[in-house]
Amino acid sequence: MRDRIQALLDHYEVDEAITLLDGYRANGGPMDDTLYYLLGNAWRKKGNWQMAMNNYLQALNLNPDSPAKQALSMANEILDFYNKDMYNQ
Repeated sequence: MRDRIQALLDHYEVDEAITLLDGYRANGGPMDDTLYYLLGNAWRKKGNWQMAMNNYLQALNLNPDSPAKQALSMANEILDFYNKDMYNQ
């Protein structure tokens, strides 16, 4: 499952990756930290930062050493930059 999702993301088939993961989860498929991390990456690629960060947090709840830790930190830095920039207009 992980390799398939990663391949979809690598080919910018983001909607398909999200649909596949949502269906997998809805059918009772076990979500581990890597799958939540990949789902977060998919939402980030779509520009939905809230959903991305929610999934990164889910990954971190399962594994504090997940790569989602760095992704969440990066997302926070990006959003902080954009928010500060809006105040300077």
